[in-house]
Amino acid sequence: MTTPITVAYGDGIGPEIMEATLHILREAGADIGIETIEVGERVYNMGATSGILPSAWETLKRNKVLLKAPITTPQGKGYKSLNVTMRKTLGLYANIRPTQSYHPFVKTAHPAMNMVIVRENEEDLYAGIEYHQSEDVYECIKLITRSGSERIMRYAFDYAVANGRKKITCMSKDNIMKMADGLFHRTFDEIGKEYPKLEKEHYIIDIGAARIAAKPEAFDIIVTENLYGDIISDIAAEVSGSVGLAGSSNVGEDFAMFEAIHGSAPDIAGKDMANPSGILQSAVMMLIHIGQPDIASTVHNAWLATIEDGIHTPDIYRQYVSREKVGTQAFAEAVVKRLGKKPAQLAAVEYKKAEKTAAPAKMAKAAVIRKELIGVDVYVYWTGDVKALGNKMKGLEGGGLTLENLANKGLKAWPDADTSGMHLTDQYRCRFRGKDSATHAEIVALLARAASLGIDVTKTDNLYTFDGAPGFTLGQGE
Repeated sequence: MTTPITVAYGDGIGPEIMEATLHILREAGADIGIETIEVGERVYNMGATSGILPSAWETLKRNKVLLKAPITTPQGKGYKSLNVTMRKTLGLYANIRPTQSYHPFVKTAHPAMNMVIVRENEEDLYAGIEYHQSEDVYECIKLITRSGSERIMRYAFDYAVANGRKKITCMSKDNIMKMADGLFHRTFDEIGKEYPKLEKEHYIIDIGAARIAAKPEAFDIIVTENLYGDIISDIAAEVSGSVGLAGSSNVGEDFAMFEAIHGSAPDIAGKDMANPSGILQSAVMMLIHIGQPDIASTVHNAWLATIEDGIHTPDIYRQYVSREKVGTQAFAEAVVKRLGKKPAQLAAVEYKKAEKTAAPAKMAKAAVIRKELIGVDVYVYWTGDVKALGNKMKGLEGGGLTLENLANKGLKAWPDADTSGMHLTDQYRCRFRGKDSATHAEIVALLARAASLGIDVTKTDNLYTFDGAPGFTLGQGE
């Protein structure tokens, strides 16, 4: 039965590499029905800040599968990333990015590299929650949830089992972000106990990224947060030989999106130079997802044979290794010519069933915990002397709330703090605590007293404990 899919040709090199890919799929006998939508730069310029029109959403939700070429998002001006919007709107919580080397045909220092990065796709700094709070201070909020962390961990572990992988590595920065990244790491450890046959390890993201660059063959499956996953995916693709070779899938319970990991490269658009391999690899993943693994195998093996025969686009062409430098369309024709063939040196593929893209088993219900309000952090705009601000805020005490300290950029600034060597900004965090607990009414009254004195409160964060454990961190120096 023909499977309907949605296709977006994108911007820059997008139309060229998409047409090349669809030509290969047609010639390989992929049983797909194509509906196209327009997204990206032209839609942004029409005034749609999301980069997509309502009619396109209708097509996406009807077909449930999207093959998307790279798009261009205008910089600044309040435009939102369409990729992030699609991932969140369609519930595409898992981003799968396989990367391997094609030695000796594509130059790499790591011929044994073969890893898959499983990236959480909806949370972290990519939630896009930002504020300009003062002349000097901009804020971007990082969101990590227990439910989101458990969901991506179960997906990663199940993917490893389904695809015969042996080891899974979690990467986070929980030595610094002990609460948010700490939750991600703890969830990895907890879920990992359910998979005793898999080897498990954890890396701090900075040394993990360095190891990917230096010894990528040491990794098998990596599971990580949104921002880290985006960065290390490009590192992995680059050390494998070229970012242009890597594809990705974005999957959720009901929808899936397949795209190359590279951008729209407007500098080479229209020059018949772009490598279509990334979007073609994504299309292979799509064919597996929609239940056409035989066609996926045929396309992938023909592509491998083309690479092996030295038919290369400029980004991977090497004198004395490559046999012919070709453009986008000629490369596609070379792949078509080899449909039905298998590589002689590179490992041929044979896909038999879909990789796991369904939702994980139902997550365990979160344990009931005791949540108690104990205070509030009040952020204020202030450019004067810090001691004067401390005395001013001290005058707001009342109703059981007392001022503990002031902090600037996370570092204690008052009382008993030497600020002479500090670079102070114009926003201070003023921490008020109740003796044992606090009430919302006390916090509202405190803010009313601040307003009556003309204090510029830029934001507040309530302080809670959870089963007695603080739900907030101390400032450095406290």
